[in-house]
Formats: sequence, structure tokens, C-alpha cells
Amino acid sequence: MRFETWMAPERLQVRACQCGFCREHGSLAISDPAGMVSFDVQEASLRRHRFGTGTADYFVCGVCGVYIGAVTSGVDAPRAVVVVSVLKTATQFSGAPVPVSFDTETAVERAARRKANWTPAQVLAR
Repeated sequence: MRFETWMAPERLQVRACQCGFCREHGSLAISDPAGMVSFDVQEASLRRHRFGTGTADYFVCGVCGVYIGAVTSGVDAPRAVVVVSVLKTATQFSGAPVPVSFDTETAVERAARRKANWTPAQVLAR
């Protein structure tokens, strides 16, 4: 995975989603709507999960079970969030995590939030 941003790591908001999946994985996520993220995956080593509205693929390493990020699906260009702990620069993201919950969002609200806030993404499968 490659995450590109022009923002200083301490300026990116670190979010702690309060859903069961993210809490179970200890997920702290970031995104930059002006950045770019590429997931270069081998299909055999990637597990995709879908939950709730079924509007994003949650990528989990099939070898070690680590949650690495999520990518939207649908008609618009893919957008993603990245789990901080999988980045080589993880220690640079020093902001206190902000707890977030999206349980009350409709599918339309969720898609609009992701389009506005998540990072443009590409998924390259080999």
C-alpha cells in the first residue's frame, strides 16, 4: 500500500471508529481528500469484508489478519481510508484520535461523507 499526502502527519485527523470491527482491530484511520492511496495487492493474500450498507470493501491481510484500510465501491471514483499502524511513518501521526460513529448515517449520507473526506484510491490486483 502507498499513501501520499502533502499534509504534515500531525495535521491529519486520526479517527477512532467506534464500530465493533474497528474496535476489534484497534483501528485508527486517516484520509486526505487531496492525497492518493494505492493498494497493490495479490488477490490470494487479501481478504475483503463488507458490512452494513455494503458500500465499501474492508481490506484485511490474509496472512496476518491485520486490517489495512477500506475502499468505497459504486459508481464514483474509489475513495479510501488508511489504517495508521500499517504505515512506515505511523509514529509521525501524533494527533489524539477522535472517536467517531457513523451508525446513524443513511447510505446516501455515508457516500457523501466518504466522497468529501476520504482519499482518492486505486486498487491494483495482480
